[in-house]
Amino acid sequence: MNNVLIFIYVIIIFDYILERVLNIINTNYRKYPLPVELEGVYDDENYTKSINYHVEYDRLNLITSSFSFLLVISMFLFHGFAFVDEIARNISANPILLTLVFFGILFLISDLLSIPFEIYGTFIIEEKYGFNKTTSFIYITDKLKGYFIGAILGGGLLAIFIWFYYKSGHFFWIYIWLIITIFSILISMFYSNIIVPLFNKQKPLGEGELRNNITEFSNKIGFKLKNIYVIDGSKRSTKANAYFTGLGPKKRIVLYDTIINQLSNNEIIAVLSHEVGHYKKKHTVISLFTSIIQIGLTLYILSMFIDNPIFSKVLGINKPGIHIGLIVFGILYSPITLLIGLFMNLISRKNEFAADRYAASYGFSDDLINGLKKLSRNNLSNLNPHPLYTFFYYSHPTLFQRINALKDYKDNNTKKL
Repeated sequence: MNNVLIFIYVIIIFDYILERVLNIINTNYRKYPLPVELEGVYDDENYTKSINYHVEYDRLNLITSSFSFLLVISMFLFHGFAFVDEIARNISANPILLTLVFFGILFLISDLLSIPFEIYGTFIIEEKYGFNKTTSFIYITDKLKGYFIGAILGGGLLAIFIWFYYKSGHFFWIYIWLIITIFSILISMFYSNIIVPLFNKQKPLGEGELRNNITEFSNKIGFKLKNIYVIDGSKRSTKANAYFTGLGPKKRIVLYDTIINQLSNNEIIAVLSHEVGHYKKKHTVISLFTSIIQIGLTLYILSMFIDNPIFSKVLGINKPGIHIGLIVFGILYSPITLLIGLFMNLISRKNEFAADRYAASYGFSDDLINGLKKLSRNNLSNLNPHPLYTFFYYSHPTLFQRINALKDYKDNNTKKL
């Protein structure tokens, strides 16, 4: 038991130190001059503004991560999990309800404690640099909607998990895997139809020059882009984005209204061609399939350890329970999660390069480069992240890497229609 507890402390401390070291070297890396290819993205004033913006977030991240680290350590040292377990057992002895109450309390406490940091980030830092459009009403309603969705979806899946655990024996993980697989596919298909409307308004892109240009482009590539929607991202932030979502007949491309205001028509079409590239290269399907495999592996490993009585003793709890096993397993599995995350980011960056090449193959290299530069400038992006920080945290290549790759493709492989 002591060895398990020591291992838990080692993992928690290692995660914290790794995050701090990566943030420090990334912060210090900003003092190095920008590559020549990026010198025109910012003028001196905006470059200083970008650096200050990230410095403020670095400070907030230091406080937030340090607070979370101390909180988790305290929960182990002072038997906080045992205290929550006792509250849950006093409410119900039913294993499903017990688990829901246990995790409900932990989630609510964790979220409430994070609110001051969220408010500071949104209403102080984002407001200071001209990004924030979120009102206090939107913030509160978003929180309440998030709680509702979490309770319905998260609570429902957890209840099903517990039920199958007690009814199906050691092979419960197979049934859970099948259910989560079906759920993931349904969410991928209907996320924009069911979840997004709870937070944002979406409407089809209206008639006009942009729509005509997009229709002309879609005819050239033989891809029907009838499901193009505009989302009111400006109700929360001035930052711009676009994404591809859905499967089969439910696929759609979503443009933030802010990206329409910030980019030219050709630059928007270049961004759209990048998103179409994700679909053509089957990145959405591959990502979903990879995620399903990852979940299956996690559940299988979990099935071998979840009922270990040592887990309960480690947290100072005499009565074993599946909810205790989930807590301890989540921490012990952290190193594997880190490795999986690195692999997933590597695949994601590879896919982004492939989608960029798809856009470049239709002559959009320059427009995509210009669009990426504008988005980086308008979002005050960090143009010079440390390579090691990028390796651990970035799901997209850096702007410098994407520009160089697009230029190389244009020079060597441009497809002329």
